[in-house]
Amino acid sequence: MKNKKKLLLQSTFLLFLIVGTIIIVRQQHNTPYQKDTGFIFGTVYNITYQSDDNLKSSIEAELHKVDNSLSPFNKQSVISKINRNESSDTDRMFTEVFSLAQKISEETDGAFDITVAPLVNVWGFGFKNDTQPTVHVIDSLRQLVGFDKISLTDGKVKKDDPRIMLDCSAIAKGYACDVVAAFLKKKGIENFMVEIGGEIVTQGINSERLPWKIGVTKPVDDSLNTNQELQTVLNVTNKAMATSGNYRNFYYKNGKKYAHTIDPKTGRPVQHNILSATVLAGNCATADAYATAFMVMGLDKAKTILDKHPELMAYFIYSDSNGNNAVWYSPSMRNKIIK
Repeated sequence: MKNKKKLLLQSTFLLFLIVGTIIIVRQQHNTPYQKDTGFIFGTVYNITYQSDDNLKSSIEAELHKVDNSLSPFNKQSVISKINRNESSDTDRMFTEVFSLAQKISEETDGAFDITVAPLVNVWGFGFKNDTQPTVHVIDSLRQLVGFDKISLTDGKVKKDDPRIMLDCSAIAKGYACDVVAAFLKKKGIENFMVEIGGEIVTQGINSERLPWKIGVTKPVDDSLNTNQELQTVLNVTNKAMATSGNYRNFYYKNGKKYAHTIDPKTGRPVQHNILSATVLAGNCATADAYATAFMVMGLDKAKTILDKHPELMAYFIYSDSNGNNAVWYSPSMRNKIIK
């Protein structure tokens, strides 16, 4: 009798479990995917998420919070006021990014450095400049670069020299992706892809009930961003991905090509062999910063960093000794490559 009662209870529980699962699956199938597109941080964003409600206005409110904290092009942002020495006060977002940037700068021996702003600006990126810097100018600006020249204490930034400027462009888009992803999770959304200027965070499945697949474009000179030829396709489900490359952001001066990635130590555009660095990490701010750092470091030094950080995955397209494009990727990246 006891066994029959126990069996009946187990059967009833199993039935409820099956029915509940069917209801949840049906709801997931019936819930539409929203697709929002807009413009932020001087670039385009594309956000896809499964929800009955369209959350574009709320998502853009989150993005504007990041812009008001970290954008050097927003004159009223926290970072702009700090750069103009009008204020030393920070907010939560600035503090989080500053702390992460400082950590990654230490890990990469200064290859990633948000104090590089004066050099970026004088070379003609960020705030356009038509004159090529002289050796004297570069050497003088290098004295203003380095995390050892700034500190953050009790919510205030202290500079050793008032001419020091900060530029979070190589980490802010990734951080913004993380902010939007956290917002969507808080709303109970399980399936989404957040993409801002090529930096990406995904979770769950896409509208076709498949893992999120992201292409890595071939590194050919493409300042107008019209090239769509893919080098590879990666499974980026439940991961963050960032790509840095000099093939889309550069300019020519007197017949010579200058890349947008500046080496903080030399004060000049990098001349290393990596053409494109794609990094997968647990969060997009980290992936964004390391992708930039690897462009500065070059292939051999980047491999050394990856050996120390098995939580990171990287896919590099580089120029070999014969000038041909070649590929190297972390062993852990192998099962992420779809084609």
